[in-house]
Amino acid sequence: MQLTLLDPHNPRQDFPPLTKAMTDPDGLLAAGGCLSEKRLLKAYRLGIFPWYSPGEPILWWSPNPRLVLFPEQLKVSRSLSKTLRQNTFTFTIDRAFNQVIAACAKPRSYSEGTWISDDIQQAYRRLHQSGYAHSAEAWLNGELVGGLYGIALGKVFFGESMFHTCTDASKVVFVSLVEQLKAWDYQVIDCQVHSEHLASLGAINCERSEFIGLLNQYCDEPANDCAWQQL
Repeated sequence: MQLTLLDPHNPRQDFPPLTKAMTDPDGLLAAGGCLSEKRLLKAYRLGIFPWYSPGEPILWWSPNPRLVLFPEQLKVSRSLSKTLRQNTFTFTIDRAFNQVIAACAKPRSYSEGTWISDDIQQAYRRLHQSGYAHSAEAWLNGELVGGLYGIALGKVFFGESMFHTCTDASKVVFVSLVEQLKAWDYQVIDCQVHSEHLASLGAINCERSEFIGLLNQYCDEPANDCAWQQL
């Protein structure tokens, strides 16, 4: 199957139908284009996200199945519940977006490189300034030790990446954010692709067609956007 190439000078150009996404590699849909706000928001609304390595063209993905978490199905283990009750970490939202995305971009112990390039960081910082991208943070003694960032559209939150430098910090951030999103009546959290870590917290796989149906139902519903700014 030939990969669709997007025009980097035309952010209004349509993505190909999701039925055109490859099965190997799973979900690869298109290449090229740009990281403008218009292009990125169009992608998320359609169930597509960018993911590529430095030196590659921008690659756009819509995997099948899709890992999602319904906030009411969040699972918290006994040990994690104990950590949460101890209030070891201070939880905040949108207090350190730039620091969080920079920390997420650092190479992991199991990988030398990172997909969160300077271009990606700049694009999501612009989305943050526009009110679409948000971060959640965990602090220990005034030091940022865990966090995640993602995109909010309507009543859907699209998680992008998370990090931690302290045991349980990323889990505390994730659980705390899910509880907050549930209080704000968010209906779906996109976790993109399967991981044992997120599955242990209640995330499940759903077919791409089901996921798109959820986006069609909830992305255009009014959300309490002011709530992000109240914390």
